[in-house]
Amino acid sequence: MLDLYTDATPNGLKISIALEEMGLDYDTHQIFLGGDQMTQEFTAMNPNQKIPVLVDDGIVLTESGAILIYLAEKTGQFLPSAPKSRAATFEALMFQMGSLGPMFGQLLTFAAAWDNKFPAVTNRYFAEVSRIMAVLNTRLEGQDYLAGAEYTIADMAVAPWIRLCSIHPACAELPLQQNGNLNRWWNRVSERPALQRGLLNPEPYAPEKQFEGFVKAVVGLGTLHAAA
Repeated sequence: MLDLYTDATPNGLKISIALEEMGLDYDTHQIFLGGDQMTQEFTAMNPNQKIPVLVDDGIVLTESGAILIYLAEKTGQFLPSAPKSRAATFEALMFQMGSLGPMFGQLLTFAAAWDNKFPAVTNRYFAEVSRIMAVLNTRLEGQDYLAGAEYTIADMAVAPWIRLCSIHPACAELPLQQNGNLNRWWNRVSERPALQRGLLNPEPYAPEKQFEGFVKAVVGLGTLHAAA
């Protein structure tokens, strides 16, 4: 049995999606990001005090991209063996880890946690996320999935972030509809039953509590890292 320590954030949900897609049995331990990640027990698993954390028979893994690769190699699923397709999967996954996720996170920080107190900064990240979405749109030209013809862990990594366009007010104006390939990709992957199950595990806390945890965890704004 696998143990997943996580919350209903895009970085956390990508692992839930993978576990559901791969048909693995796992227990979910929801972490309230308003302080649970600062406990001695959690810090012993991840000194960086971030979710997700996966525990598999004594192996403790952090960093969502590393966890996705580990699970794909463990099960032999959703990571192509052909060198070209495998490289394309890693490339798309690293693009999510290095560009899409961090820029989306900054947009949410300044638009939501900081309540758009710095509009020029918010606009900078809105423009950058919009640009990144256009890059994904170009990548999807002539292919169904981010690495080509096959659905892979790269698609699982990107999906929870693109979902924000339809569920988070700060992301509602992002140009998903204007990027037809990306929009069609989202409609395609969002219909997968396993992905739908993964997006519900764990369910988010009540909106007020979820937002409280988000704000507390923002370095420079919240209280959790005030002494750091």
